[in-house]
Order: sequence, then C-alpha cells, then structure tokens
Amino acid sequence: MKFTKMHGIGNDYIYVNGFEETVQNPSEVAIQLSDRRFGIGADGLILILPSDVADCRMEMFNADGSIGKMCGNGIRCVAKYVYDRGIVQKDVLRVETRSGIKTLQLRIEDGKVSSVRVNMGRPALKPEEIPAHFNKERIVDEEVQTASGRVWRITCVSVGNPHAVAFVDEVGGLDLPTIGPEMENLPIFPERANIEFVQVLGPHEIRMRVWERGSGETWACGTGACACAVASVLNAKTDRDVTVHLRGGDLHIFWDPNTDEVFMEGPAAFVFDGTVEI
Repeated sequence: MKFTKMHGIGNDYIYVNGFEETVQNPSEVAIQLSDRRFGIGADGLILILPSDVADCRMEMFNADGSIGKMCGNGIRCVAKYVYDRGIVQKDVLRVETRSGIKTLQLRIEDGKVSSVRVNMGRPALKPEEIPAHFNKERIVDEEVQTASGRVWRITCVSVGNPHAVAFVDEVGGLDLPTIGPEMENLPIFPERANIEFVQVLGPHEIRMRVWERGSGETWACGTGACACAVASVLNAKTDRDVTVHLRGGDLHIFWDPNTDEVFMEGPAAFVFDGTVEI
C-alpha cells in the first residue's frame, strides 16, 4: 500500500489516497501502522476518499483503531494533499467529514499550499450534543472528580469531537500519562473525551497540552485548540481572537460573534512518501 506521512504542527497522520488505493479493515491498519516502534509511527490513519457531496471525503482512525469524527490538523493536511497532488485544485475546498462538510480556504504560495483556514462550524455546548451526562444547560467551570480522587473544574465543548477543558497555572509540569486517561474515561463521557489543559498568557494568547482519546498526548489538536478558545471566552479569560501555543506550533483561532462559527488557521506539511506491506 502506498502512503504519505504528513503533519499539522506535529499532529502526524498516515494518509492514503483513496482515489487510487483501497484499505481493508482500516481500524486494524491504523493500529498496526501507527505504532512508533513496529509501524510507521503516527497519531492515526486518514483516508482521502471521493465524495458525492463535496470535493473529497476524510475518514479518520485514531492510533487505537477507534473512529474520529473530525480532526482539525488532519483536515488541513487533506487540503494540502489534494491540492499539491493535483486531485482537486481549488483555493476554496469543501471536505466531507463525519461531523459534516467543512469549508477550507487555502493560502497558495509558489503553487503550493502554505496554510489553511478552516470553518469548523458552530461549537456544541449542550451536554447532550457533546455528549456528556450533566443536568445543566452548559458545562462551564463545573467540578468533577476522577477515580483517584483528584478534583478538576472543566468546561465542555464539542467541535466535531467531545472536549473537556481545564484551566491551570502552568501546563509544562502536568503528568498527562496519569491524568489524561482518568479524565478521558470519566463516567460523564459516554464516548470518552479529549482533555485539554490551558494556561492563559493574555487576552489573545493561551498555551495548551492535550490528551486525545485513542491516541494519548499529541503535539497538537486542531479541534482541541478551537475548544480551548471557546472555553476561554466562556470563562471570561480571553477575547475571541486567540493564538494557541501547542507543543508542535501555533494555531490561530477566531470565534465569530456574528455567525457563532469557529475559524482555525495553521500550516500543513509533507514528511515523506512510502509503501508498506499490510
């Protein structure tokens, strides 16, 4: 099978051109190839497929084989792949995902995509839409307790995936391999959740680390950055125009007060092409 390794600020995936290749049992393939010691190494597998309703379709599988509805960094790489490889050469691209059709604006320099701005749509804030079991209209700065007894205050948002955001004084020293699984598997999350920890640096600047369900700590998460920006506004910690610093780089997030839509902009990059036996 031919594949391409790509990343969006360190959030790396294995991409397969579904216009030319057919992947049987993609969940199993994602587990096999994502392994960083015995496989190619990635946060998961993304298939780029034909679509009847958009320019192309994205199917995402996490490193543990579970299906992801949406990936903000992954979809930027899809846009770069289809444009730079001549599959769909439009500077405004529509991509079908499991969380709906997303519209992307491509910044082109010297005939190649340098960055992508994605309309991520309106954030879901009602517990049943996230989904989360909670008897309030919104989960904003609410207290939860993990199995180990530690208490956190979280704000929950869905931007295609469920996210729980916790604000901390400093993100660098957190033991995410211990904290992340406990938070991800809280009983209130029927489909588990991505967990973000946010350090506020100013009204237009935050730093975050992320524990992604199905992948563990990753260097970046596009939907998570959007969720953190929304949570920061809901908790009156930042304005709606925010630069988010992640381990792999920066994303620019804007939550439009007029349309309620969240826009994310950032780079996408090729790493290498290859072939692998399945």
